[in-house]
Amino acid sequence: MTDAAIASGSAPGLKKTLSTFQLWGIAVGLVISGEYFGWSFGWGSAGTLGFVFTTLFIALMYTTFIFSFTELTASIPHAGGPFAYARRAFGPKMGFLAGMATLIEFVFAPPAISLAIGGYFNEQFPWMDPKIVALVAYLVFMALNIVGVHIAASFELFITILAVFELCVFMGVVAPGFSIANFAKNGWAAAGGHFSDHFSVASLGGMFAAIPFAIWFFLAIEGVAMAAEETKNPKRSIPIAYITGILTLVALAIGVMLFAGAAGDWTKLASLNAPLPEAMKNIVSPTSIWFHMLIYLGLFGLIASFHGIILGYSRQIYALAREDYLPRFLATVHPKFKTPWVAILGGGVIGVAAIFSDTLIQFAGQTLTANIVTMSVFGAILMYIVSMASLFKLRMVEPNLGKDSYRVPFYPWFPAIALGGSCIAMLAMVIYFWQLAIVFVAFLALGFVYYAATHRKRAAAAPIALDLDLEPGA
Repeated sequence: MTDAAIASGSAPGLKKTLSTFQLWGIAVGLVISGEYFGWSFGWGSAGTLGFVFTTLFIALMYTTFIFSFTELTASIPHAGGPFAYARRAFGPKMGFLAGMATLIEFVFAPPAISLAIGGYFNEQFPWMDPKIVALVAYLVFMALNIVGVHIAASFELFITILAVFELCVFMGVVAPGFSIANFAKNGWAAAGGHFSDHFSVASLGGMFAAIPFAIWFFLAIEGVAMAAEETKNPKRSIPIAYITGILTLVALAIGVMLFAGAAGDWTKLASLNAPLPEAMKNIVSPTSIWFHMLIYLGLFGLIASFHGIILGYSRQIYALAREDYLPRFLATVHPKFKTPWVAILGGGVIGVAAIFSDTLIQFAGQTLTANIVTMSVFGAILMYIVSMASLFKLRMVEPNLGKDSYRVPFYPWFPAIALGGSCIAMLAMVIYFWQLAIVFVAFLALGFVYYAATHRKRAAAAPIALDLDLEPGA
């Protein structure tokens, strides 16, 4: 497809319908399930106090990353997000690496979230099989994403607001039982997997091992980049949505973690898919209206992320496929709804397979959900590293790019902090989750086999522009 075809509308494309407020809903909604589950596995690795330090480190990394990443997103509003930035900065191979990393992040996050949705239903209705609930969630929200991005984004905004409200309700309900002594008891992980009231050198290992679960607090906020082509005014809306979104999430993450751990015996929460209802049981009866409210409204947080990440992975698949980095049929746009419906279904097939592949994924001494979370985080961290390197490169070779939209403050310090933090996180994950690191590299290798095998096809095809109306200085 040529630039002229896209500009004229003769080529299939995505509709520009998203507002700033809807983008904020997507930014927070993509991530907010991380406040409801997943992070508590970090307590099992680092203890509560150790995990606080891990979380603060990751919060600093994400805050500086988002301020930096926003410059790329506002300058190059492309559905491929990191794929587009890396390809513009370093060429096709690095672009494909960034695209594969992002794809792994966004395809593996939804099955973990869908299992948590199943866990919440099972908490209320023990006869329900969490995996069957997860499968139904996939079917329902893939359908909603296919119907149209405006409907999907409006629904995302609504349930995100409800999810934020419910987290505030949770903190208010458990506040009467707040005790810093509860939170600090056995707050450090010691050698041999035991917990201690005192810090030791062995505690550092637990803090590093807990990195993927701290990342889960914020994972996928960068998915807003993949809605850039569907945003009415990306240069204005994306910076506002990203910055207000990350500030919202940092405040919620710290609040939820402190209040949940201080409400009672936190060790009972460290291996659960639904830690907040269990924390609330320390304060109110399971028959309490507040408990039932958390169960039902808490589902909105999980649904917001699940629904939003389906939007994210589908746009990444679509962007890669339409330029022949994945099979072209995956870029098929629905003639009526103007959504990448084949990409939506394709990512769903992989996610459902992950849900039902216990024997393949339950290893490395972790639960199925923890392993899926960790695999998603591997993809995210690699993408962060490549994206920050792309920002530095583009600042050198195209200094006027995006000058009229948004520039990261405190350059080069913010992107340098984000890049350094990402490299530390990647090193720690390779050391502590080396089996999953091998699986992650295997996925990348399979992707590059396809990349090499289809090189001639891409060379013969007319490429789709990465930066429509975004020539340097434009």
